[in-house]
Amino acid sequence: MDKLHTITGHTKIVGVIGAPVEHSRSPQMHNAALAKAGLDYVYVPFHVAADAVAEAMHGFKALNVVGINVTLPHKQAVIPFLTSISREAELIGAVNTLTFNDEGIHGENTDAPGFLRALEETGASVPIGKDVVVLGAGGSARAVVVALALAGVRSVIIANRTVSKAVALAEELSEKINVQEVTGHKTILEGLGLEDSRLPDAVKGSALLVNTASSSMDTSHPLLVDPNWLQPSTTVYDIVYTPPMTTLLTAADEKGCKIVGGIGMLVHQGAIAFARWTGVEPCVKTMRQALS
Repeated sequence: MDKLHTITGHTKIVGVIGAPVEHSRSPQMHNAALAKAGLDYVYVPFHVAADAVAEAMHGFKALNVVGINVTLPHKQAVIPFLTSISREAELIGAVNTLTFNDEGIHGENTDAPGFLRALEETGASVPIGKDVVVLGAGGSARAVVVALALAGVRSVIIANRTVSKAVALAEELSEKINVQEVTGHKTILEGLGLEDSRLPDAVKGSALLVNTASSSMDTSHPLLVDPNWLQPSTTVYDIVYTPPMTTLLTAADEKGCKIVGGIGMLVHQGAIAFARWTGVEPCVKTMRQALS
């Protein structure tokens, strides 16, 4: 019998907050890994309304909760309650993992390193010194761009339907990353619209194309880029994990590109949080199987 059926007063609590949170697949992934590791923990989803974040933070501290994942809409709202914050989370401006300890609450964003780990897991190398195109300009794009800039890519073009969002994100992150001198190089960041005449050549010349736009979840939605722009030398990474083979990945596979799906990022960002809370490296295979 696993730990889910033997909860006692000694069982440690970790979990996830969001609104809504019922759709989260993190509980099945984490509880499977906790059982595999034989740890006396339980991972619980908590629905926390947008106006109840302060009460939730105080409650978690009072109840000796060990750690909490943070999903929408709370990734920025929890920041005022943190005692410390990681470099990546500060640059991204969002937190997805909280660790509670005697010093207070530490916040970090495991999406950035999870994104890179999932890329490397497939055998694709991080394109250090090369050019990248990122589709979308939302919260996920922020994490991806920061991860790539810190890793040492030469340039990132952020392409988005709303041009102003892409331009604003590129300008903001360029200033944060380069002015703070958190890298030993200068990554060139530029925002473009999806209809910009420069985008086709940018995609054709990119070592990595990353989709962060949620529209990829809808297989009937038109692709944000023309499949004819895809080159076999480009790795195509769609962080959307439902469906596992998005229309973009299917098109890229047909063009002979190396493809990377979103399940890996989901698993690895969770694995990093798991290790922070428990001090134990989880079985990534178990976490992945729990999502299948």
